[in-house]
Amino acid sequence: MTETLVIDASIAVKWVVEEEGTPEALGLRQSFRFIAPELLTVECANILWKKVQRGELSREEAQLAASLLARGDIELFGMRGLLVKATELAMEIGHPAYDCMYVSLAISRNCRFVTADERLLRILAQKAPRNIADLCVTLEQISSGSH
Repeated sequence: MTETLVIDASIAVKWVVEEEGTPEALGLRQSFRFIAPELLTVECANILWKKVQRGELSREEAQLAASLLARGDIELFGMRGLLVKATELAMEIGHPAYDCMYVSLAISRNCRFVTADERLLRILAQKAPRNIADLCVTLEQISSGSH
């Protein structure tokens, strides 16, 4: 059975926009199944918007990337059931609750959460209970099979 991973926008955007970590992120698609809270869609749209604002993508490139992501093979979950745990974790680690939504989904589905957000992973490693921190891995760790 294929392992399921929770991914965030830092991973999903790498599938459609060439940036550091794109080859590793694309490589995951061959070995894993993906889930995310519905928040992923808003965060991806915001990242694409920022890339247009900074001149990193044209409007047309951002639209194409959004279209590809909309058709992506990511099972999305509603966030209401994640709210309590995400709020609790955000308060515990002192980090924005929107990132904690991804971790909350990983906890509820008992699967690993992969992100390219090194700051979030550092905070989780330092402040989250060990059983939660152990669910959270870097793109490099998951693509190399080292965690």
